[in-house]
Amino acid sequence: MFFKIALSVLFCSIALASGETYEGYKIYDIQADNVFEKEILLRLSANEAYDFFDLPRVMGKPARAMIQPEDQVDFETTLTRFGLTFEVINENVAQSIAEETEQQNYVRSAADTNGRISFAAFQRFSAINAYLDELAAAYPNRVTVKTLGQSYEKRAMKAITITNGDGKANKKVILMDAGIHAREWIAPAGALYVIHQLVEKFSANSHLLKDYDWVILPVVNPDGYEYTHTSSRMWRKTRQPVSSSCYGTDGNRNFDFHWGEVGASSLSCADTFRGPTAFSEPETKLLRDLMHSLSGRAKMYLTLHSYGNYLLYPWGYTSALPATVKDLDEVAQAGAAAIRSATGTRYTVGSSTNVLYAAAGGSDDYAFAKANIPISITMELPAGGSGFDPKPAQIDPFVSETWIGIKAMAEKVIAKY
Repeated sequence: MFFKIALSVLFCSIALASGETYEGYKIYDIQADNVFEKEILLRLSANEAYDFFDLPRVMGKPARAMIQPEDQVDFETTLTRFGLTFEVINENVAQSIAEETEQQNYVRSAADTNGRISFAAFQRFSAINAYLDELAAAYPNRVTVKTLGQSYEKRAMKAITITNGDGKANKKVILMDAGIHAREWIAPAGALYVIHQLVEKFSANSHLLKDYDWVILPVVNPDGYEYTHTSSRMWRKTRQPVSSSCYGTDGNRNFDFHWGEVGASSLSCADTFRGPTAFSEPETKLLRDLMHSLSGRAKMYLTLHSYGNYLLYPWGYTSALPATVKDLDEVAQAGAAAIRSATGTRYTVGSSTNVLYAAAGGSDDYAFAKANIPISITMELPAGGSGFDPKPAQIDPFVSETWIGIKAMAEKVIAKY
C-alpha cells in the first residue's frame, strides 16, 4: 500500500523542466539505513523528474538527487512520510554553476601556457583534440591519432594510439574511453591525464607499453560535453533530436546487449532514455566499431565516469555474476588497493547491479559480452562540489589519484594476459 501512495505522489509532476538555468534547483543527500529504505529510494528514482546522481545499494553511502523547485515539497514530503532522513547540500544549483564558470574562466586566463595541456581547468573539446594532434606531431614514432568519424553535430571523434615505438604490430591492447555522460567533466580530464603520463612521462611508464598498446577515446559524447559548457551544465545525454521537444539519448543505455530491459527509460525526455533503437547514436556506433576492430587484441576495456568512488564490472543488466568474475574482481581490487595505499581514498568494488543498480545497455557489458574483451571495468571517479562540479584546484589531485588505480589495474592485466 505504501508504494501506491508514494508512486501517486511521485508521478503527479512527471513533466520535465528544461533545466537550462537550474535556478532554485536543490541537491539532496538522502540516508537509507536498511533494505526497506533503499527500495523506497529505488522507487523514487523511477520518477523521470528526479535526477538521481548517486543511488548506491551498499549501506552507509547516501543517495544524492537534484530536484527542480516545483517538485521539492512533494519530494521532501515523501521522504518524511517514510522516515528517510535528508540534508540539502546545495540550496541553489544555478548559483553553484555561476561560481564554477567564474572559477573556470579565471584559471584558464591565468594558466601557464608553456605546457601542451593544463590540469588547472577543464578543457573544451577543441582543446582536447588539439592536444591529441600536438602529441602525434611531437612523438610520431610513438603516437598516432585517428578520426573514427563524426558526432551528430559533426565534431571529429579522435582516438589516440600510444605505443613504445618499437614498431611491433598487433600487440595486445588496453582500450579506454571517457565522457559518455556529458556533465561528468572529470572523466575526460582523467583520460587526458593517462595520455599525458603514457606519452609525456614515458620513461616512468614504459613498462606499461612494452607488450601493450593503449587506445584512448577521451570524449565519447562531444556534442553533449560542449553543450554542458555553453548551455546546460547538468546535461547528460547526446544531442541528436528524438522528437520535436526532446533531445538526446543516454549513450550508456544505448548498446545492443540486453538493450532496454532494465534501468533505462523509454521516455524520450528522460535522462536515462535508452534511444529509439540500440545503437541509434553515431557516437555509440563509433565506439562499438572501435571495440570490434580490436577484437582478440584488447584485453581490458576501461570506461571513466563520475562520480562515487566505484570500480564496477559486469553485469549491469542482472545481479548474476559472470563465470570469470574472479578475474574481473582481481583487477578491480588491484586498482582500489593501490589508491587506498597511496592516498587513503576508498573505492567500492563489485558488479554494477549489486553495488549500484541494474542498468542494461551499458558499454562495459557490451565490451565484455559482444566484443569479447576479458576485463571490462567502469571507474566512477570521486565527487567534487555537489557531485559533478569539482573545483579547478581539485582536478589535478583527482586525476593523479585516478592514474594510480589505472596503472595498478593495467599492471595486473599485463601480468595476467
